[in-house]
Amino acid sequence: MTAAVVVACILQRGAAIRSAGAYLRGLTRKAEAGEFSLGPISMSQINSRLNEKRRA
Repeated sequence: MTAAVVVACILQRGAAIRSAGAYLRGLTRKAEAGEFSLGPISMSQINSRLNEKRRA
């Protein structure tokens, strides 16, 4: 898993994460099991940027 992906995940869910270490371990387990997908993260980032542009 690349550092950029990890940072994007953390930033996206920053308010909901109680323990960064536990969150990272969970991401690692999902990646190892092949359950981790960048699709939802990418779409969330794209949608948030589009919403920011609409507000501006």
